[in-house]
Amino acid sequence: MPVASDRVGERPQEAVGMMLNHIQAIRSQFPSLHLPRENALPAVFFDNPAGTQVPQQVIDAYTHHFTHANANLGGEFSTSQATVALVRTVRERMAAFLNAPAAEELVFGPNTTTLIRRLSLALAQRCQVGDEIVLTRLDHDANVAPWLAIANETGMSVRYADLKPQDCTLDLASLEAALSDRTRIIATCHAANAPGTINPIRWIAEMARSVGAWFVLDAVQSAPHLSIDVQELGCDFCFVSAYKFYGPHVGIMWGRRALLDDLPTFKVRPAPARAPGRWETGGAAFEALAGMNGLMDYFTWLAETVHAGDEPDRSPAARCESEVFKRALLAIQRYERTLVTQLIAGLRAIPGITLHGIQDPERFHLRVPTVLITHREHPPKELATFLGARGIYTWHGDYYAYEFMRRMGHGERGMLRIGLGHYNTTTEIDRLLNALQEL
Repeated sequence: MPVASDRVGERPQEAVGMMLNHIQAIRSQFPSLHLPRENALPAVFFDNPAGTQVPQQVIDAYTHHFTHANANLGGEFSTSQATVALVRTVRERMAAFLNAPAAEELVFGPNTTTLIRRLSLALAQRCQVGDEIVLTRLDHDANVAPWLAIANETGMSVRYADLKPQDCTLDLASLEAALSDRTRIIATCHAANAPGTINPIRWIAEMARSVGAWFVLDAVQSAPHLSIDVQELGCDFCFVSAYKFYGPHVGIMWGRRALLDDLPTFKVRPAPARAPGRWETGGAAFEALAGMNGLMDYFTWLAETVHAGDEPDRSPAARCESEVFKRALLAIQRYERTLVTQLIAGLRAIPGITLHGIQDPERFHLRVPTVLITHREHPPKELATFLGARGIYTWHGDYYAYEFMRRMGHGERGMLRIGLGHYNTTTEIDRLLNALQEL
């Protein structure tokens, strides 16, 4: 049986303690966390899976770009040259964030949904009638609808891997059964945006290789919580969205260089013939890329702050940015584990609430801190409205987890989603639990 996610590394209690010691310093980096909202209290942002708040470094980077380097690429003057340098730097830093082999394998776009659609159109031109696509019922529709569209356009067929409703995990036997020698594309998520389940990505990658299929990975929901290494995961394409991990609205696609250079894709004639330029149509949102540079500065600050008391490691590996980002994400993962443990235990103690997803603390390494609930008397929208009036921001509905909600029998109303981030606190969780107790 494959393992969905490695357990958090050694000395987790020390790492959690360091995050707790610095939580106020971390929160101080996010201006929106401190603004008075409903009832003159700061908001509790538990809507994080839909989009996170941003640190001051991102805001400052936006302002600096507009005032010092607001120009298009290719000009023989300083602001244009500064923008060229910015794009190169951000591409290199995102390659480090994902541990990609080369910066040229990173493609920027407006959002993940648009980028996946572009990729689907490219792959469709290398497929034919009777070829098969394997999808799952855990995925956001951004990684479902584009593949359904090309199946309809090309005469390909679609097979679904099922889920296990009792814990909202992928039914691996059904995934294996869906594969055949006609499978050309396997598309799934790293972490599910509804129940938070982490899929066994390395095993799925091996299954894809065994049948000669391309493996497309949606890592949008894992990027805020886990260190992502595209080389280790074994996928062919990987997608993340910066606004889901404390940055601006930018979609990022990583792809194997040979595939990005070879696949047919639309471009204007003067655009570069090789990746990434051949995939990046039109003018980029350079101010947003500047914000991404600020985001990478924030993760560097976080790693340095949380590990400030550690013995200095002067090895080349410790100094490279990919290791710095990994240290930051591991600290986040460990701290969030304590938060979700508190949240799930508290929710289980409230009469009328049903949790959906992994609830056993021994299996929390198989999930991110995104929690789904329903109530026997109050529909999800009523719960979200009740909490929102008390300054606690959650999400209701299906959040584009279309197949998941219908498979779980909640297609009409959806569920209430509570999504934690590393700037959340135990006090905020108590505030949520106390509000739900009022029901």
